[in-house]
Amino acid sequence: MGAITIEDGVYMIGGPELTLPEDCSVYLINLGDLVLIDCGAGRSYHMLVDNIKSLGLDPQRLHTLVLTHCHIDHIGAAESFRRNHGCRIVAHSLDARAIEEGDVSMTGADLYGIELQPIHVDQVLEGKEVGLDFQGGSLQGLHTPGHTPGSISLYFDRGVRILFGQDIHGPLMPRFGSDINQWRISMGELLKLDADILCEGHFGIYRTKEAVREYIMGYIRMYTRQN
Repeated sequence: MGAITIEDGVYMIGGPELTLPEDCSVYLINLGDLVLIDCGAGRSYHMLVDNIKSLGLDPQRLHTLVLTHCHIDHIGAAESFRRNHGCRIVAHSLDARAIEEGDVSMTGADLYGIELQPIHVDQVLEGKEVGLDFQGGSLQGLHTPGHTPGSISLYFDRGVRILFGQDIHGPLMPRFGSDINQWRISMGELLKLDADILCEGHFGIYRTKEAVREYIMGYIRMYTRQN
């Protein structure tokens, strides 16, 4: 199955139903420069490239790969994209160490049985919010710790506000440095964005402000009951 168009210039090109079951949802944005948000667990690299081509886009135009956090199902193909397409790799400082050292525990590579090589992060994000500028617009990166210390969410406005909230559902596990109190604060900040569309890390696309809000609130209620 090929890519899915979410909005003009915004696509899902990877995920369990598009590439391999082990992959997170992988998103592509055409902002003049092509921007990739996460890149799957690694073994579907060629499938992702084919899905970019199926949109009539040239993979050699890939400018930036943003890694929303350090887990293997989100970072596995990063080195292949850098080596073959020359894109820069961006991640938050609090997850960059695990990515650059190839930490198999923090990245969860051992859980997937994947041998992870260290990946150089070209741009290390610091602080709470940062803008990433491209030829045709900007992406806003928001530090949303909880699932991992360096988890980030991304959003931009194109008639509607589109939020890329990879793995905001968790899981929250000690081995990943998860923090439920930070997670609650992060979810509150995402609710304030009042996004029209949520592109989630494993469970697809949620449209309308009401659907986005209810998705986030559902997990807030779930973790409140568990704790």
